[in-house]
Parts: sequence; C-alpha cells; structure tokens
Amino acid sequence: MNEKSCSFHSKEELRDGQGERLSAGYSPSYDKDKSVLAFRGIPISELKNHGILQALTTEANEWERASVNVWSQASSEQPGQLISFSEALQHFQTVDLSPFKKRIQPTIRRTGLAALRHYLFGPPKLHQRLREERDLVLTIAQCGLDSQDPVHGRVLQTIYKKLTGSKFDCALHGDHWEDLGFQGANPATDLRGAGFLALLHLLYLVMDSKTLPMAQEIFRLSRHHIQQFPFCLMSVNITHIAIQALREECLSRECNRQQKVIPVVNSFYAATFLHLANVWRTQRKTISDSGFVLKELEVLAKKSPRRLLKTLELYLARVSKGQASLLGAQKCYGPEAPPFKDLTFTGESDLQSHSSEGVWLI
Repeated sequence: MNEKSCSFHSKEELRDGQGERLSAGYSPSYDKDKSVLAFRGIPISELKNHGILQALTTEANEWERASVNVWSQASSEQPGQLISFSEALQHFQTVDLSPFKKRIQPTIRRTGLAALRHYLFGPPKLHQRLREERDLVLTIAQCGLDSQDPVHGRVLQTIYKKLTGSKFDCALHGDHWEDLGFQGANPATDLRGAGFLALLHLLYLVMDSKTLPMAQEIFRLSRHHIQQFPFCLMSVNITHIAIQALREECLSRECNRQQKVIPVVNSFYAATFLHLANVWRTQRKTISDSGFVLKELEVLAKKSPRRLLKTLELYLARVSKGQASLLGAQKCYGPEAPPFKDLTFTGESDLQSHSSEGVWLI
C-alpha cells in the first residue's frame, strides 16, 4: 500500500495551516481483500508498525509544537478533578492567545470565477457579531498541547477517564494513549492540523451527558476485532473537517440561525463522527478503507451540514429514551442490523458525483 497516496492529510501545510490539498483516497492498486485480511486481529497499538496509522495523520513540515514536551509521570498522586468543557473553554477565553490568533485565516480566499460563484450561490456570510467567537475557535485550533499548563493535563486526564472508566490519573506519556487511538505514547504529536481544538471536541463528546453514550459506543466500535480503527486519530480528522467547514462558511447559516458558533461547531463535530461510525459499522469498513471514508465524509459534511445536525438531534433524542443504539443489540459482534431504521443517513451513492473532486485542508 502506498502510504503517500492514502494519507488523509497533505504532505505540506502552510504555517497558518491553511489552503493545502488533501490526498485522502487510497490507491486502487492494492488488493483490497488481502489488505483487509492482513490487518485482522492486529491490536491498535501495533498498527503503527504497519504504516496504517500514518494514513490518518498529518506530516506537517512547519507545525510549531510547543507541546511536544514528554510527560512521563502523572502530575499528582491523588486523582485529579475532571474538567468540564465550559471550564476548559473559559481558560482559553482568559489567556493571551494573540500569538496564535495572528496565524489564522478566518475564511477561504477565493479569486476570479470561484469568488463570483461563491458570492452569487454560496452560503451567507457569518454575522459580524459572531466573528469574534469564530476566530476564537480557529485560534484554539492553532494552539498545541502545553505540558506546563495544568488545564491541558486535566483535559487529557478527563478524556482518558471517561472513555476507559478509570477513576485514577494515568501517566501523561505512555502506551496507554495508543489504546485510546493516538499514534504514539505522546498525544501532543497527533494534534497537528487541529491543535487543541481536537482535544476540546473529545472533551465535549465525553463530558456532555447526551453525547457520552454515543462516544462510548463509537469507542467500543473502534476496538472491534475486525473493524478496529484509531479512535482519537479519527476524532482529530473529524475536528479537521469541522475547522474546514467553518472556514468555508458551510456552517454560517446555522450559526446565524442559532446566534452561536461554538455550540454549532461542537454539534457538527459530533454529528459527523456519528455518521462516520454508522457508515463504518453498517458498511463493514476496516482500517484499510479509512482514506476513502474520510474523504467522502468531508464532502458530505460540507454539502449537507444541516442534515447531519438533524440526524444527530433525532438520534440523541431516541438514545435518551432507550430507543436507539449505534452498535445494535449485539454490540459489534452479532448480525449487522441497522441501528435506527427511521433515521436517514446519506450513503456513498449520494456522493458519487463528487468522488473525483479534490478536498482542501486547513
């Protein structure tokens, strides 16, 4: 398998992390059946030795990683306190982010016919009063993981505890992070292209009582003996899609309607993750399909954000009543019955007209 051809992220990124071309699809030259068989039964922690995890991460040349300090010990012998999404967000609202804000480009630059077409037929512009909130989201995406910031450590610990059920702190550097679906022992090295926003999205997913059951089910799906995938790396890629959709103004209509940006981006992230998990489970995807799945997911998410958000809303309402389960009654191991027959998910056939189009990363 050609790693370069199946990498979800581009091989070069600008310093502000914007405007680069995605080469997400896998090369059709490999033998799919043999590829799938080759990865059955391989633990997530071992996939990196086969070059598979590299297909889901960015090889950014100029990513400034102030956060690559190695943490070998947990910060305290006593279990730390969980941190909520709102508390973590408030931290970023109060610290000086001006060096990171200088890097952002809030919207995609268009010229010529592309600019004219966007002006005539594109989505509405974001309301002026919402642009500061949008810029905060994009600025957080420029921030790395800081080993000296206790809030950053608490975010990581909270994600780990909520996904694993552990009541104790873990070392902030170690193989246990690979079990959660990071590429290596240091989560900081996997945030390129999405920054700390990727961790905030995971925090939102596990700390919101409505989305926690969904997060736990997707995490269980990611550990399936055949359909396994790196949960956290997949989440980082979905955050990447959310950032791009925001910059391309795909979410502006919904943000204007709700008069909010951060809740819309959070819900869009969760809705996109839900759709990916449904496609992954019902269409029996494996790690070798990840490039195609992510590419098609980005096209769909930017084309029909409102549809994804509505599906999430209906799904969460049914989960709260005990009427829906992403994995079905068999929890991954039995017959693959559709988890919610009344909900409509856009399938691959709806994307055929876009299959040859390029996708742009931040």
